[in-house]
Amino acid sequence: MTLRNFKLVAILEATSFLLLLAASYFKRASDQPLGVEILGPIHGLLFIAYLAMVMALREHAGWTGRQTAWIVIGAVLPFGGYVVDRWVDSNNAELLRAEAGGRG
Repeated sequence: MTLRNFKLVAILEATSFLLLLAASYFKRASDQPLGVEILGPIHGLLFIAYLAMVMALREHAGWTGRQTAWIVIGAVLPFGGYVVDRWVDSNNAELLRAEAGGRG
């Protein structure tokens, strides 16, 4: 498991959250539940993957308890995954470079 994979999951989780919010609006406004029925489980799986990856990577990435808490909070805020993605870029650049160098 790598930070690069986590960054991808963070972006996917944030995007699925925003799409689910839009689908929820349409469900209420025009009685169209299909979007929520499809996006709900997808977002749920991405959310669980995000949290599992945070817990698995926190020691490897050297995140403090406070940083880890903010990263977890990023999963429950709209656009939070995008902010976390940028934060990981700026605060774990050396580790990301090492991961990129490890690919053949």
